[in-house]
Amino acid sequence: MRLEKILKEKFHFSSFRKGQKEIIEDLVKGKNVMVMLPTGAGKSICYQLPGYILDGTVLIVSPLLSLMEDQVQQLKSRGEKNVIGLNSFLSYQKRKSALQSIHRYRFIYVSPEILQSAEVIHALEKIKISLFVIDEAHCISQWGHEFRTDYLKLDDVKKKLGNPPCLALTATATSMVIEDIIHQLDLPDVAKHIYSIDRPNIAINVKKIDSLDDKIKTTIEFVKSLEGPGIVYFSSRIWTEKMAMILRENGINRVAYYHGGLENDDRLLIQQQFIQDQLDVICCTNAFGMGVDKANVRFIVHFHYPSQIESYLQEIGRAGRDGNPSLAILLYCNDDHDLAKSIVLHDLPNDEEWSLVFTLVSNSKQKPSLHELELLMYERYGISEIKWRFMKYQLEMEKVYVNGSVNPNLYVDDAKINILNTVHERARLKQRDLADFKRWIEDEDCCRRESLLWKFDQSLEVHPESCCDYCKFDIQKFKKTKNTSKTYEFTDWKEELKLIFKQSGEGQNG
Repeated sequence: MRLEKILKEKFHFSSFRKGQKEIIEDLVKGKNVMVMLPTGAGKSICYQLPGYILDGTVLIVSPLLSLMEDQVQQLKSRGEKNVIGLNSFLSYQKRKSALQSIHRYRFIYVSPEILQSAEVIHALEKIKISLFVIDEAHCISQWGHEFRTDYLKLDDVKKKLGNPPCLALTATATSMVIEDIIHQLDLPDVAKHIYSIDRPNIAINVKKIDSLDDKIKTTIEFVKSLEGPGIVYFSSRIWTEKMAMILRENGINRVAYYHGGLENDDRLLIQQQFIQDQLDVICCTNAFGMGVDKANVRFIVHFHYPSQIESYLQEIGRAGRDGNPSLAILLYCNDDHDLAKSIVLHDLPNDEEWSLVFTLVSNSKQKPSLHELELLMYERYGISEIKWRFMKYQLEMEKVYVNGSVNPNLYVDDAKINILNTVHERARLKQRDLADFKRWIEDEDCCRRESLLWKFDQSLEVHPESCCDYCKFDIQKFKKTKNTSKTYEFTDWKEELKLIFKQSGEGQNG
């Protein structure tokens, strides 16, 4: 069957986007494939379409539950019944039932954490995995911008499942990160499909602001004047709520805030309202964006800037997925870097927290099991889940814990030195990435787009008409041409979700 015919029948598209067909052809041949496609380029088609050709199940590792659920719902809306997401949203009974009938699923989405469950692995070992997909594969690299320790265990999982062909996907990775991904996954004879990270339809505007008050005023002006919908990114949850309130006070009614502290139902509602054009502006942290399949986002504003170039590219890449002109604005003032420095190491355990762990582990009377230590760190000492995952991984890697118990033959001081060296190296890497991004922000002597591409060993072939603030462009092209103000009355979230899912649409997701 011709690939174009399946694309039309299953996904309702008449042609492939750049790179998709070549990637799919290699996967159908059974090759290991490493792919870098820019955000919004339709990466999901690259593994979903082969699922209708290959004999067996496509297993997709996805780092975010919201992203996973969105992909599952999209496939179901296209008529695919044999798809499931194995994650914490499933009750124990539903998960048990799913594992008992695992053979009937064509697509199985999993988190890297759930693949550490012996029960899940035992069920997956009984079926044929035709393709092992790792989305957001930069998470597997220690040099990547969103390093996740559970990703490092995926090579062992792959081997337990019979070493099926592997597809590693990312939107932003340097040459060093790409090689590390291939090494960590042990992918021999891998076919590489590395495409430019450039999104020529997105104009880049970096604007220095004198003070915080001026930054607030400038944000209000942009949100009022620019053609929407739009997303405004912040580094703190408090600021998302504060700016949403300020915008409403200034006559912008169709606005909501979004951050990781909201309940799952509230986050799902806001996400769906934005997708369905019931909201014009989202004030959010970086918790918002992945899995939001919205093609017509016209502007991205960074009120606070992220800690590395890769995150910035991912976030501005949520604009203009329909290919139409869009605008990315980054506002900064002198005080911003102090905030960025305080945030960049927030999820990394500090020396005091490690000292606490080793004091507990070295307790001569009663050494806690790994599970007991986890409860202590969460409940008594308030360690975040992200920090604990990193700690747990390091404790197991250094064999401080073996099979959940403290290793009686280990010299603890040596392990402590090794772990602290690893943590300090990771801290230096994060600080270096932040410094690189700060230099890019403050550099006014070259094209923004060209200097972004240089970091990824890529070059700019053609300057788009609306390029960046250095190259100059007409910002009036991105302004509203008429009064498009709308009102929207919020009702009970359960009623909202019923209404929204009746209207669910289709589209190629990035």
